[in-house]
Amino acid sequence: MLEPLSKRVNELGWHVQIHQTGDNIVKMEDILQKLPSQIVFDHMGRIPKDVGTAHPAYTVISKLIAKGRTWVKISGAYMDTKVGPPTYADSTKLAQALVKLAPAAHGVGLGLAASQPRRPTTSRTTPCSSTCSPNGRRTKRSATRILVDNPAAL
Repeated sequence: MLEPLSKRVNELGWHVQIHQTGDNIVKMEDILQKLPSQIVFDHMGRIPKDVGTAHPAYTVISKLIAKGRTWVKISGAYMDTKVGPPTYADSTKLAQALVKLAPAAHGVGLGLAASQPRRPTTSRTTPCSSTCSPNGRRTKRSATRILVDNPAAL
């Protein structure tokens, strides 16, 4: 079902958006590699934050980013975290690694968290405040790339 949909949306200049767990992304690798459209992974690919870059989904996403057609939303710090608030240190580490994979205009965009009162989105509760640059130092240029330029390209 995903392959024919990807073909149709690609003809329109659209992308497919994937919200799956990291384990399911690994299972879908063969299909994902064949998709003609751009791919956007929601919530950092739902990679388990305690495993981070050692999880096989990180490798799958890395290969897709290398092709230049894949984006990852740096969002959902609260999902799959083992550390949790206020630092979300495990989420921040993964987010920084994902940003480092794609420092140019392609590769990483930001998805804003759903407005839920139990999940506030401030600089203290989202890794974006420290991940707009791979070295953890937020700059105007890197923040603009992630928050403005990359989403506009999609």
